Amino acid sequence: MIYLNHIKGKELISAEKGDKVIELTSVKLVEAFWELCAVYPDELIIWIDRSISMKISDRLKTIFSHDLIMASYPLETQYLPDTIGYIDQLPFINPDYSVRYPTWRMSTDIGGINGRIALRFKSLFDGIKNLGYLLNSIAKTGQQNSLFCYCEPTLVENRKSSQLKYLANTSDTFRFVAQHYKKEWLFVLFFCYKRYENKLPIKSFLSNLKNKSFFKENVDLSGILPEKIGVRNDYSVDVIIPTMGRPEHLKNVLVDLKAQQIKPLRVIVVEQDPDETTQSQLSYLKNQEWPFEIIHRFIHRTGACHARNLALKSVKGDFIFFADDDIRFSSDLLEKSLNEIQRLKVNALNLNCLQPAGETIFHKIKQWGAFGSGTSIVKSKFALQCRFSENLEHGFGEDIDYGLKLRSKGCDIIYHPDIKIKHLKADIGGFRQVQNFQSKTDNIGPKPSPTMMLLVKKYYSKEMLRGYKAALFLKYYRNQRITNPIKYFRSMRERWNISEKMASEVLKSNRKNSKISHGKQY
Repeated sequence: MIYLNHIKGKELISAEKGDKVIELTSVKLVEAFWELCAVYPDELIIWIDRSISMKISDRLKTIFSHDLIMASYPLETQYLPDTIGYIDQLPFINPDYSVRYPTWRMSTDIGGINGRIALRFKSLFDGIKNLGYLLNSIAKTGQQNSLFCYCEPTLVENRKSSQLKYLANTSDTFRFVAQHYKKEWLFVLFFCYKRYENKLPIKSFLSNLKNKSFFKENVDLSGILPEKIGVRNDYSVDVIIPTMGRPEHLKNVLVDLKAQQIKPLRVIVVEQDPDETTQSQLSYLKNQEWPFEIIHRFIHRTGACHARNLALKSVKGDFIFFADDDIRFSSDLLEKSLNEIQRLKVNALNLNCLQPAGETIFHKIKQWGAFGSGTSIVKSKFALQCRFSENLEHGFGEDIDYGLKLRSKGCDIIYHPDIKIKHLKADIGGFRQVQNFQSKTDNIGPKPSPTMMLLVKKYYSKEMLRGYKAALFLKYYRNQRITNPIKYFRSMRERWNISEKMASEVLKSNRKNSKISHGKQY
């Protein structure tokens, strides 16, 4: 383990290995970082700001459990300011500093990366002279190339809560956006700085329009982790399936589960039918033999959120496979998933869900900004601490919400392109309802939908909310009929206000109807 000691991300002090000082040929901090990576490619390179009082954790080897992990923790400083939220609203922008949280936002206070992993980025970022800018560039690009990046509070033992100071100035922020995002986001950033920061950064904006871009750069990190490891095969899996009006599709899912090389322990089916006079359509659950326990609940309340919450109460397995009722998959899906969870040392996998004629878009394992509520496998320890928000019932966004809850418990979500599920998108049954969100007075609909507004209000920082609103207004302009910009923005402002009001009404309505229907158990 190599320690790179510096002051405030600018001044090089020394480098150490154990009790020995390393003789460096470099006198500049970033050059010393690259030198250490080259000389010690198999070592963990830890950067430490010695101007900050801290007690370094003795669990660094546990934190960096494999070579594809990069982590830092901001005790006093963060490099990029929160204004980055103006152009990016993914969960990685707004980390929870109290838990291990996926984020590419790196701090120079303390952190680490494996030497040979860092070297994979050297040819791309060799011209960068600022340590903070370099670390954030490695993490931002690396996250799309299978590098797992975290805010890790356990890097230090004497954590203290303090107001963070941001080291990057306005020019640095514009440069970073120009190099790591599509250039169009510079216009949104410029608008937000003028509108909300009372600044007019014309020079920063213009000088970066033609800056070199690293957006979607490919960095080969394959072959770093072993393809196969010794794995436990005694983990148990429970499967949760909410269903409504799709008996034949559900039966096919059960057939695929029956064919698994590693059988699930139990399958929890929550059947829904709003007609209280009807009987269950799933007689085959009892009439046929299945190599797993089936828990069947038949209820007359609809909604996938409520159904999944009800099913979670019956979970006993080590892992939960959240499944839809209209998917198909190969016989090695559970085996592959459990093997990869152990190989990658993670707690949740989002599987590659494709429609019958669909093609894979993302071809690399990576930290995922979303969550698939019908295509994911999650360790029960984390899943049982969370519930699906019934405020979002029959709308959209409950999977995003649940994924954010998992991350707040310290559970990262990893997308895996090679473990595939076919999503049939059945044209019968299902839970989505086309909701009429038109205003009763003037027939104007909300923008965004009230359920999306609930998510924005709950999880976005001030900057993320403002950026989301600005981008929504600008992007939607080309998809509507009002050509006068002034009239358009007045209309959109009114629709935004309607959405806020309706979101509040959804919350009030759901508080009145919060009882859980347990239904009949078969």
